[in-house]
Amino acid sequence: MKVLKIACLIILGTGKLWSQENTEPKESNRLDFTANIQNNHLWRGLIITDKPVVMGNLSYAFDSEKKWKAGIWGASSLTDDKDGTHYKEINYYIQYSDGRLYIGLWDLFNSRNINTAVASEDIFHYSRTRTAHIIDLRTNYTFGPSFPLNIEADIMLYGGANAGEVVLESDGSYKKNKYSTYVQASYPVIAGQKVNLDAFIGAGFALNDRNFLYGNGKNSFDIVNVGVKASKTVKITEHYSLPVAMMAMWNPSNKYARIQLAATVF
Repeated sequence: MKVLKIACLIILGTGKLWSQENTEPKESNRLDFTANIQNNHLWRGLIITDKPVVMGNLSYAFDSEKKWKAGIWGASSLTDDKDGTHYKEINYYIQYSDGRLYIGLWDLFNSRNINTAVASEDIFHYSRTRTAHIIDLRTNYTFGPSFPLNIEADIMLYGGANAGEVVLESDGSYKKNKYSTYVQASYPVIAGQKVNLDAFIGAGFALNDRNFLYGNGKNSFDIVNVGVKASKTVKITEHYSLPVAMMAMWNPSNKYARIQLAATVF
């Protein structure tokens, strides 16, 4: 009986020690993924699709502070567009962010409506004359808390035959890339409130050609993206809240406008 009591005490003590070890905080998981739903997909003043879209982002942080990350971003529309094509995209990226400075190198592949006369549908095809991939350098910087202006600058470094980024000689050989560039300034007009509001203005031009991707093809520099974005968090349950946003966007160059509703599901 005495031996049994000792054994029980040892088991209870071990269990208590185990429970204490399990309640200790662990290092934050470096592997993560998120999902978004939107009524459309707007990008740098362009309408990528007018149909509802589901988006996912899988990332892995190389350091404990999660400044360096690599990941896969993907999206797909829920229905065909009016032209009968279906939006599907898969991108790969590596990035650095310290909260104010962001630098990322992205490999973009949008498989919707690829013109096979000028570009390849093969996702593994990277030749400079026919690849539909776009290697996109993305940067942005936010100034200090007293003046939280954000400046963004993005340059298409390689590829983009389907987007008209590659210029060929008359014999079909490679001549140049246009290096279409997008610059944007955004500012939090209302911050720290139940509903926050950002205002933004974006322009496009090409470093190596008169024409660029985001405009109407008539001007070498144009304002292509003007708007406001309101965001808030909706409490669904005691343990779950849903970040939502509404954006109004106008493209003065292409003369259209859109409203976007978006939610980050997790």
